[in-house]
Amino acid sequence: MPRFSYGGQALIEGVLMRGRDAIAVAFRHPDGRIVWASESLRTGPHAWRLARAPFVRGLIVLYETLVVGTRWLIRSANIQASSEGVELGKGSIALMLGLTLVLGVGFFFLLPLFVATFTTANIQQDWVQHVVEGLVRVAVFLGYLALIARMPDIRRVFEYHGAEHMTIHALEAGDPLTTGAVRKYPTAHPRCGTEFLVVVIILSIFAFSLVGRQSIGIMVVSRLLLIPVIAGIGYEILKFGAKHRANPIVKAIMAPGILVQMITTKQPTDDQIEVAIVSMAQALEADGEPVPAGSELPERERLDPGPAAAVA
Repeated sequence: MPRFSYGGQALIEGVLMRGRDAIAVAFRHPDGRIVWASESLRTGPHAWRLARAPFVRGLIVLYETLVVGTRWLIRSANIQASSEGVELGKGSIALMLGLTLVLGVGFFFLLPLFVATFTTANIQQDWVQHVVEGLVRVAVFLGYLALIARMPDIRRVFEYHGAEHMTIHALEAGDPLTTGAVRKYPTAHPRCGTEFLVVVIILSIFAFSLVGRQSIGIMVVSRLLLIPVIAGIGYEILKFGAKHRANPIVKAIMAPGILVQMITTKQPTDDQIEVAIVSMAQALEADGEPVPAGSELPERERLDPGPAAAVA
């Protein structure tokens, strides 16, 4: 059983694993090789004195997902496009990071607000607007996931997502990191980022209802200001839920997050599990932790920085 709760995310033909002091990534290169790289978590927001304090650590995880995770997601796309001589530059990457943040906030937080405000303008009861806003937010979230899940390239990302979860399950159970040992575990995991988003959406319904019906400007500002608060609280709820999942009440409350993972995780191939195993092994090594005895690590090479190092 590891001393730290490892997590991660799927990339394009790859997996990112987050450790205590570093992240590690592994990719299936277009030529078939498995390449890996690691990055320290001892700089930037990770080095803040309160970075691991309750409620603050949720904001750090949000930063890692929006900034670090997106950066490596773009890097993974560059690796897959390298055989075609296509690569994004620093300016393009910075623009994509900014657009990702703006579109994410606008699509999942502000769009439901505008829809609810205009469709309930003639209804006096404030609670109707909050209910409509919450339902629209849930519908947008589930509809978006269901739509992109139909795309072949995204399905492969969801397969790597499943491989990531299965590998973490194996590590937490004390099993060796082998394809056979990893294969027996489910693709869903209680600390998944998808489950975190579900918790955030549910919390947002309650938090935004406290603001009440105000002018559209005040409601927009309140949504923006409450996002980090909701994220901090949501992360603590997620950790509590994962720790006490054996409790039937907690299990029932957190069940929607597991159900949504039926969309965002798929059964991976053995080749994809191998990539997840390499990513986990490198994350353990970067933390100075031993790889479980009996593990069978595929052949791998350190990622050549090359021109794309600008985003690493």
